[in-house]
Amino acid sequence: MTAPEIKQEIEQEIEQTRERLGQTVEELAARADVKARAKAKAGEVARQVSRSPFVQRRWPLAAAAGVAAAGVLVAGSVMVWRRRRT
Repeated sequence: MTAPEIKQEIEQEIEQTRERLGQTVEELAARADVKARAKAKAGEVARQVSRSPFVQRRWPLAAAAGVAAAGVLVAGSVMVWRRRRT
């Protein structure tokens, strides 16, 4: 290989490494965003509870209360977790 070919190959490797590093940083940032993950989980639980045919027929008010309780539980867990971290 000639010097220019080696240089080009190294530059390509550097660019690929930068792309992988960027993806890794984005993944780590998403994992570290506990508040967003908690909100997403609370929304998921709320949808599951509200879609339950049994809950909808029998206890519509209880379904709403369950959704609210799930949100409070997740929010409280995040607050406790943050206080223990600091």
